[in-house]
Amino acid sequence: MPAATPLSFSLLPQRFVVARLAADAAIPPALLTAPGLVSITRTAEELSLVCAEDIAPDLPQAVAGWRCLMLHGPFAFDQVGILAALLQPLAAAGVGIFALSTFDTDYLLVQAEQLAPALAALQEAGHRLLP
Repeated sequence: MPAATPLSFSLLPQRFVVARLAADAAIPPALLTAPGLVSITRTAEELSLVCAEDIAPDLPQAVAGWRCLMLHGPFAFDQVGILAALLQPLAAAGVGIFALSTFDTDYLLVQAEQLAPALAALQEAGHRLLP
């Protein structure tokens, strides 16, 4: 079923790691100046890190093998349904995701073995994969 408002997205070339550290853990220094997509999120319960596999420090609770889809924003804060438009077809295809948002846009990470079904589901829903 085509999306009401098709969205454009790109596939980032790197493979990514998603990791969890203790809430009071130090941020690995290399991630503070690493190029490209790096996400560092601290809550009262944990420190979550996302970075490219080739710069990932050796971390005990890390899951490698993620591929990243970058939505082409920016999106206004009052624009609703952006993630829902992508998550619905992915859920219907049985594709699990890890989502990140920035000021301008959103990123969806999927495990590498689910990349082909994810791309197919999004394109079948009317979204555009850009080079």
